[in-house]
Amino acid sequence: MTAKTHSTDSIKNENRDAQSGFDQMVETALSRRNVLSSSTALGLSAFVINAGLSFNPAKAAQTLMGFKAIPASTKDAVTVPKGYSSHVVVSWGDPIFPESAPFDQETRGTAASQKLAFGDNNDGMWAFPIDPSRTVLAVNCEYVNADIFYGPRETEDQGDPGHGDMPAYEVQKAKAAHGISIVEIIEKNGKWSVDTSGKRNRRITADSPMIIDGPAKGDDLLKTSADPTGAISRGTWNNCGSGTTPWGTYLTCEENFNLYFGTDNRDFKRTPEQKAYGLKAKETRSQWYKFDKRFDLHAEPNEAHRAGYVVEIDPMDPSSTPRKHTALGRLKHENAAVALAKNNRVVVYMGDDERGQYLYKFVSKGKFVIGDAGNNRRLLEDGTLFVARFGNATRKLDGKGEWVELAHGKNGLTAANGFKNQAAVLVFARKAAAQVAATTMDRPEWVAVNPKAPEAYCALTNNKYRGSKKNSLGVEQTLNGPNPREKNKFGQIVRLLAAHEDHASKEFSWSLFVLAGNPTNQQGLNKGTENITEDNLFNGPDGLAFDDDERLWIQTDGKYSNKGAFKGMGNNQMLCGDPKTGEIRRFMTGPVACEVTGMAWSPDKRTMFINIQHPGVRGKESHFPNGGETVPRSSVIAIRKDDGGIIGT
Repeated sequence: MTAKTHSTDSIKNENRDAQSGFDQMVETALSRRNVLSSSTALGLSAFVINAGLSFNPAKAAQTLMGFKAIPASTKDAVTVPKGYSSHVVVSWGDPIFPESAPFDQETRGTAASQKLAFGDNNDGMWAFPIDPSRTVLAVNCEYVNADIFYGPRETEDQGDPGHGDMPAYEVQKAKAAHGISIVEIIEKNGKWSVDTSGKRNRRITADSPMIIDGPAKGDDLLKTSADPTGAISRGTWNNCGSGTTPWGTYLTCEENFNLYFGTDNRDFKRTPEQKAYGLKAKETRSQWYKFDKRFDLHAEPNEAHRAGYVVEIDPMDPSSTPRKHTALGRLKHENAAVALAKNNRVVVYMGDDERGQYLYKFVSKGKFVIGDAGNNRRLLEDGTLFVARFGNATRKLDGKGEWVELAHGKNGLTAANGFKNQAAVLVFARKAAAQVAATTMDRPEWVAVNPKAPEAYCALTNNKYRGSKKNSLGVEQTLNGPNPREKNKFGQIVRLLAAHEDHASKEFSWSLFVLAGNPTNQQGLNKGTENITEDNLFNGPDGLAFDDDERLWIQTDGKYSNKGAFKGMGNNQMLCGDPKTGEIRRFMTGPVACEVTGMAWSPDKRTMFINIQHPGVRGKESHFPNGGETVPRSSVIAIRKDDGGIIGT
């Protein structure tokens, strides 16, 4: 099933409902205490960036944040505020089983060694506590960087995008480095590290068995020569953001799955649906189709329909099989932010990370019941998928919106428009969103749900095509309320307040929490909103997550040139925002050329785990984490307060 299987005799599979960071959210929803405080009950009467209400520094003095903001940095290192320290927990290629080989700086490993090692380019993750000093960490391993990953090449241009062919052994090694790394980590003397003997340690790769469920299961669109049932898949790859459920499972999100398909067949002609998802014949970066028939678009045109889903994994049971949930739609999923509706139905917010794509929400048919594992494990198999349609106001930074149902037979989603059934609506969710005139967004990335209020925040990272180019569905990307800037280079964060204080509601109000920008050398909207100052400049908001105290943590994957419009921003970073006052402070900066992404907390909330992805993208700019002339490696780091306090206070 996976690269390594361990006995689960001593692993307790007891009910884990509401024990994976959802304690407060579940308690709030179940006790009906999900009423906004008086300062936020009206949505627009709280901190809203618009012409009528500006950032108030005096009000910000009441902030949730107890740390002193740090300056931007261009150092090849992780920097944190005074009173905090960081250390590396695990890096790409590190052993995660007793028989794993140590990372080889020269060869950088083989396909065989990679199957037993921590994967590459770690992104979204979540922590699942066992006891105060032992936690299971589930980590996405998104992709590999050819210039770093393969080590010395046989030819100078081998495998370089647009150039030479890759040999089979390199493709096998790459497939082994994708997917999910699940590791038990232990804390000793204030530092966390991998326990290679952990019984839950596991690698899920691009070849691991998967179960397909939901409305598209068994449909002709999902049937292949290897799986005529359309119900069993292999592998998950390009896993970006993540999420977790109230019943203690991990949600991993398949994003740019299209980059692994291609064909050399000259008769291949891509369909409009394939074009909508970026599939094309010539894909030189991965070249998997040259060695694995299922990635050949001509030989197996339906295989790509089996990728692009939210995948649910039980991190506590290494013998379990991951499940691909077609009910949540086929997108380039960024993350999956889970909330509970007033009536305990499960709500999942999801962004489709591409320029001009859409923001979605799933509402389960069934209801979450504490202690009913059999019921809860099936909640993501059946429900309704919605897409966001914002008010038509242009350049107005607050307004109303609605969630439009993506159901066969409704809103023009009929056979006459190319949707023969609900499976087609879900497999071609982008096409369905365009059909109902959903609002095109500036790359909707992570969504975060406020644990103390019925609201969700979505990072819109950037969009150089806003106002100038159609999206992949042929829809014009005109300026609109939450996306008010042409050729948006900085990004923004939009806040959605659920109507009737219920995440399942079909209506919402929205406002822009922040427009990132640069007030030091830009004009108009490119200056950013008034909570952007010389002290907290950033661009490319990407990862978002709330902690239990309602601090909003913001991670960036933007331009790190530190020049021109991006002068003063330095390397990618993590900031902290106060949703009530709008204040934003820089908390951490990453090494050169990295993306700062993914976050999780230890059970006592005194350690924050962060992913440093692709430092020194092409192997020259950075030598993080080991310095000297070592190979730069994506890593999980831990940040702790020196006095042992709660992170952020």
